Amino acid sequence: MKSYLAAAIQMTSLPDLEKNLVEAEELIELAVRRGAELVSLPENFSFLGTEQEKITQAEAIASQSEKFLKTMAQRFQITLLGGGFPVPVNSTKVYNTALLVDANGSELARYEKVHLFDVNLPDGNTYQESSTVMSGTQYPPVYASEQLGRLGLSVCYDVRFPELYRYLAYKGADLIFVPAAFTAYTGKEHW
Repeated sequence: MKSYLAAAIQMTSLPDLEKNLVEAEELIELAVRRGAELVSLPENFSFLGTEQEKITQAEAIASQSEKFLKTMAQRFQITLLGGGFPVPVNSTKVYNTALLVDANGSELARYEKVHLFDVNLPDGNTYQESSTVMSGTQYPPVYASEQLGRLGLSVCYDVRFPELYRYLAYKGADLIFVPAAFTAYTGKEHW
């Protein structure tokens, strides 16, 4: 494995798919101009709105997000991770899906988030990701690349479950993605 530059893009996504994809493209281009060969977008990069909006628009979000990732990876000749976007399971549930794509626009790895963010916080807020998201049933893959090393996938709240990372280490991961869209309150606790 050679030395290379990776970029972890940060953005504040909105409940507007088109605006988010425009911003993501600008940030990917900036990362590439600075020399990045591996780029990661955050969880919910393409859409962050209410649970109902997410479910209603899930089909469009999923198809446009996947097309976007493949197009950007090809255009900029990079390996690109879409850190999480909804992929419909049925009319009421989606998978929170991370997708890794190569410079040819080909899918390298797909991961459906296993650990869902269902919490009651001391500040009174409650989050029930499982109300609209179905938990994945498989631990994440480790994709082996001669140029980039062995890449392990995870998403957000997975970070609370060390057995997942032991598994990725056992599978030989050199680099582990943890794209996340934590709340301000819980983000302080986790990061």
